[in-house]
Order: sequence, then C-alpha cells, then structure tokens
Amino acid sequence: MSLSVNFIVKESVLLVRLEGELDHHEATNLREEWQAQLAQNNVGHVIVNLEKLTFMDSSGLGVMLGRYKEIQAAGWEMIICSVSPEVRRLFDLSGMFKIVRLADNEDFALQMLGVAS
Repeated sequence: MSLSVNFIVKESVLLVRLEGELDHHEATNLREEWQAQLAQNNVGHVIVNLEKLTFMDSSGLGVMLGRYKEIQAAGWEMIICSVSPEVRRLFDLSGMFKIVRLADNEDFALQMLGVAS
C-alpha cells in the first residue's frame, strides 16, 4: 500500500493527514509536498493526524523530525495526533514524544492551538 496525503488549512494551522504506509519510498515526496504547503499557505502551526497511517519506518520519522525543526525554528508549534499503537511504538522508541506534543485527536489538537474545530 502506498501513502495518501491530505493537506487542509484551518486558520493558521496546516492539517496533515496521512493514510497508508510511510517508508523510504514515500518520504522524499512527503517532505517536498509538506514544505511546498508550508510555503504557499500562510500557516505556521501544524497538526499531523496519523489515525490512518498503518506503517512508518525511520525515514518517515526523519521527515517528521525535519518538519518539526523547521516549524519550531519559525516560532510555531507541531502537534501529532491519533497515533496507532504500531506507529506510536516507533515514536516512543525514538524519543520523539519528548520534544513533539501528542494529542488524542485532531479536535483536541486544534483546541490546544486555540483554533475552533
């Protein structure tokens, strides 16, 4: 299965919804699409919804970490939400949740950023 990506802008927040498998074959395309979305839409905060992501490897983790660093350097915030147990294990092992905020779901993540859902 490949990766399906859906970008939605809600106020100053870019919602990134991922579905399928994020592996080294998909990581470069995702990084480029994500950077283009940040550049062309006047957004800052990012919410990454992983509810329908069934697999992610270290290259996918690298994409997440790279975007987190870019967003943080610009003074914005990134929140990851709706993580499946399989994907959460990778984040836990990497220590990613020590630096990136985690929310139970997209609505709660929007509330954390002060945006009405």
